[in-house]
Amino acid sequence: MTRLRHISSKTSPRNLLHCNDIHSIYEQSGQDVTPPNLPVPEDDGACDHLYTHPAVPSVSLKATDQSVVSLSELPGLTIVFLYPRTATAHEDIPESWNSIPGARGCSPQACSFRDNLPSLKQLGVTQVFGLSTQSTDYQKEAHDRLHLAYSLLSDDKLEFIQALRLPTFEWEGRTLSKRITLAIEGGKVIHH
Repeated sequence: MTRLRHISSKTSPRNLLHCNDIHSIYEQSGQDVTPPNLPVPEDDGACDHLYTHPAVPSVSLKATDQSVVSLSELPGLTIVFLYPRTATAHEDIPESWNSIPGARGCSPQACSFRDNLPSLKQLGVTQVFGLSTQSTDYQKEAHDRLHLAYSLLSDDKLEFIQALRLPTFEWEGRTLSKRITLAIEGGKVIHH
């Protein structure tokens, strides 16, 4: 899982405690969501602007439960993990995908959030969402196949990603989100 990083000395101790505890859940679970022998992503500074606690853009995102979600308006502590894409159950993953640092492992990451959801809720997380640039119909297949207890959000028009200036990459003619986890509270990104 992408490490949640402290982004400002102004972050309240309560929020920092929650995010550190959330990260500890994944360290203690022993789950490694990245398959072995793949290139490891490095911090390229593309999210450094998040250190300023930017406001979350008011963008309506379609969810796999057929609702429309605006992450800027949600109460409580929200965890949003952005991931490039999930493959379908019968899709052969090309070697070109495996060569991209951080690209592989989206389904295991989603399952890790599913498996750790009760612990996250005990730490005060109000809701969890996955977010990608895939269509809601495509995400619905993954949501159902992986038995996720939370919704996946579609940013297929890149409105949220571009408004928050989140990093992307191109693959086979598609723009995909790089893997990042955001902690959102009070309409602001408090950790990433």
